[in-house]
Amino acid sequence: MKKLYCLLAVGLCGGSVMAQQDTKEYNEKTLFETVSKIEKKSDKFNLYLNMHGSFNARFNDGDFTQGAFQMDQLRIEAKGNVNSWLYYRWRQRLNRPNNASGSIDNMPTSIDYAAIGVRPTSAFSILMGKQCTVYGGFEFDLNPIDIYEYSDMIDNMSNFMTGVNFSYDFAKSQQLQFQILDSRNNSFEDTYGKLPSDIKDSKMPLVYSLNWNGSFADGMVNTRWSASILNEAKGENMYYYAFGTELNLDKVNTFFDVMYSREDIDRKGIMTGIINSDLGERTGYTALGAEYLSLVWKLNYRVAPKWNLFVKGMYETAGLSKNNELREKGKYRTSWGYLGGVEYYPMKSNLHFFLTYIGRSYQYTDLGKARGFDNYNTSRISTGFIYQLPMF
Repeated sequence: MKKLYCLLAVGLCGGSVMAQQDTKEYNEKTLFETVSKIEKKSDKFNLYLNMHGSFNARFNDGDFTQGAFQMDQLRIEAKGNVNSWLYYRWRQRLNRPNNASGSIDNMPTSIDYAAIGVRPTSAFSILMGKQCTVYGGFEFDLNPIDIYEYSDMIDNMSNFMTGVNFSYDFAKSQQLQFQILDSRNNSFEDTYGKLPSDIKDSKMPLVYSLNWNGSFADGMVNTRWSASILNEAKGENMYYYAFGTELNLDKVNTFFDVMYSREDIDRKGIMTGIINSDLGERTGYTALGAEYLSLVWKLNYRVAPKWNLFVKGMYETAGLSKNNELREKGKYRTSWGYLGGVEYYPMKSNLHFFLTYIGRSYQYTDLGKARGFDNYNTSRISTGFIYQLPMF
């Protein structure tokens, strides 16, 4: 508990990040402009290649297990404003299978965005199609290429679904969003696995989210809070709350996120894996009444125009809020995440090279150890590059 209190105190003292937000602009010339020597004067079509490539040395409990190069993120993205009231966005992962078979929305999971938006007024807009859920928190809101290690909470979430989002700027720096999306990408059986016979598929498998984005003192303090209810099955729901607070102070930028998920049917899959681990050849049911808590803090310090130092801490718990078949309620696992590193920006763009150390520690309670689990640690040394390359 002392570690938790320390993390909370540090997080509350400093809460946001200097990493590049998904919406940040760099005024960098595109490859088309550089090659053709023709200035692009229209905002109707903008094409980007999002890349995060690295070499990773991995360790388990201090023992070296593997060293290899990999492309962690590779996405192509097009977006633009067709006119003053119509806009669009498309983004697709190139290193994920492109198969829509069995999906509820007839879309492959490789597609993050496939949406159009309309602006009836300068303060009100509607986005329709496949899009990102408007969950709160600043880690969740970052461009995926800027993430070195996600929290367990976000790493096991379904974030891109199809539906509609209503956005209203009720003040100059205050925004409310209300979103209705499909609650899953795949079929009921593929999403939730084996369930008791009395749990039936819902006729309206939707997720409803209310999101508030606030900014105060000329952007010095920002908030990204949300509350969501996700229909999992008939009479079974997931309740998800996320509260992110960001602080910007000259060269220092930090955020602190609090995320909590209570799931009638385990959607993350973490607790299902834990409670079924000792069943041998028997096939266990998906966990019911899963409960997850996640605290994430990150600090960036721009020590020089081209150099940034960063640290990040994560505290997360996983448990059951009610008894399952052969399993009792309670906390089963606590995980810690800690990472730090340096980034170098050689140009006036978002291209940067990095070196980072990432450590994770997984500690099981008596309930978890009774399922055959022992505490363990993993770590990784990673170096590489991150670049949102403007192509057109």
